[in-house]
Amino acid sequence: MDITTETISSLRKQLIAGDIEAVDIVEALDERIKATEPSVHGYLRFDKERAIDQAKSADLSKPLGGIPIAIKDNINETDEFCTCGSKYLESYRAPYNATVIERLKDAGAYCYGRTNMDEFAMGSSTEHSAFQKTNNPWDKDRIPGGSSGGSASVVGARSAIAALGSDTGGSIRQPAALCGCVGMKPSYGMVSRYGLVAFASSLDQIGPFSRSVEDSALVLQAIAGYDPHENTSCREPVPNFSEHLGKSVKDLKIGVPKEYFGEGIDPEVRALVQKSIDWFSKEGAQVEETSLPHTKYAIAVYYIIATAEASSNLARFDGVRYGHRTSEATDPISTYLKSREEALGTEVKRRIILGTYVLSSGYYDAYYNRAQKVRALMKHDFDEAFKDFDLIVSPTSPTTAFKAGERLDNPLQMYLADVFTIAANAAGICALSLPCGFTQENLPVGLQLMGPRYGEPTLFQASHAYEQAHDWWKTIPSIA
Repeated sequence: MDITTETISSLRKQLIAGDIEAVDIVEALDERIKATEPSVHGYLRFDKERAIDQAKSADLSKPLGGIPIAIKDNINETDEFCTCGSKYLESYRAPYNATVIERLKDAGAYCYGRTNMDEFAMGSSTEHSAFQKTNNPWDKDRIPGGSSGGSASVVGARSAIAALGSDTGGSIRQPAALCGCVGMKPSYGMVSRYGLVAFASSLDQIGPFSRSVEDSALVLQAIAGYDPHENTSCREPVPNFSEHLGKSVKDLKIGVPKEYFGEGIDPEVRALVQKSIDWFSKEGAQVEETSLPHTKYAIAVYYIIATAEASSNLARFDGVRYGHRTSEATDPISTYLKSREEALGTEVKRRIILGTYVLSSGYYDAYYNRAQKVRALMKHDFDEAFKDFDLIVSPTSPTTAFKAGERLDNPLQMYLADVFTIAANAAGICALSLPCGFTQENLPVGLQLMGPRYGEPTLFQASHAYEQAHDWWKTIPSIA
């Protein structure tokens, strides 16, 4: 048995039965990391000895007892480096645990490895990290997606059992689709953002990468729920997600938005997604076309709101309180300007400049305020659609993983990689990407299912039913 190809649920059964020990998982992952990291570069750091110490003391009576979880490097863990993929925070160590870290530990899991990311979560390819470029485990010449590309790549390469990422406009679902794993963006408020280094606060959400839908449900169960530290977290009781696994899709109503099947979709992606939609219909789901008419404004709305909030959130990185501080400053203003100039990357600077512009005097109403109004219309589109449908289905990404460097000189083309994922963040709904097949070049394709806000139980129900009827999720990349 290869431990690294097992799911959380399978490993938990073996741990409880005494067939394996928690330390065995760390040892197996260490061997896999040694084999795959020279090609994948998904981890920024991993501490085997610390993981072994935590594995030895694992409480197997807890729901995730003995399971190691990799963490995206923008989620704070006490005394761990939290660089956000930026030279600005290269020497920063977190003074506290994010709520999701506390909850993973309360559930018996422990953290093993910090994963690479686009700087401050701004990117769709993980080529904007200040430290290294991460490669796709299915083809090392291609990108893994972003901004959580490190988390997606190590789960895809089987060098992590599961991982946490953050999703502001698709940063969990898009890399999950490109790396052939399951990526879950919970409803806004389902998971506390306390301890996540903010990009765009009204859009950010933490969620899991996993091998299977069942594993996704298990991890989300552990990290979800109200947090008094975070004033946007939901006060509603968290459902038992696992109770909804194993149910059929018969009589579910599934909408297919025509706006998600226009020009720009790779023909092989379109064909595989359509085949998946046909499967739902054959299994008894009521599948019908629907419309989300304001989808065409999603990219424009996102890159106004997200950059505006990024400009505000990143103002705290001033070269005074923590992080990089220039040695060439002569006064407070030059400290602020020179520190940011030296340590922030091109994409982050681009977004700060754009965000500052749309918030500036004379432009606020023309850009930011208008974008918020259109965002409300986008949310209304989903609210109306979910009156008739339980779920909405679409491709996760319009293409498979593209070649490294292919879009670096064309920011707009890069931004279009998230064209099908952005709207879910704007509306605050839940969405999940899972594998639905492979192209002739053996590149994975992702199917996106979207549910209403706090509609995770139905989302897991349908995703699990589809997954169990297919073997896509069991396929292992040759690099692993």
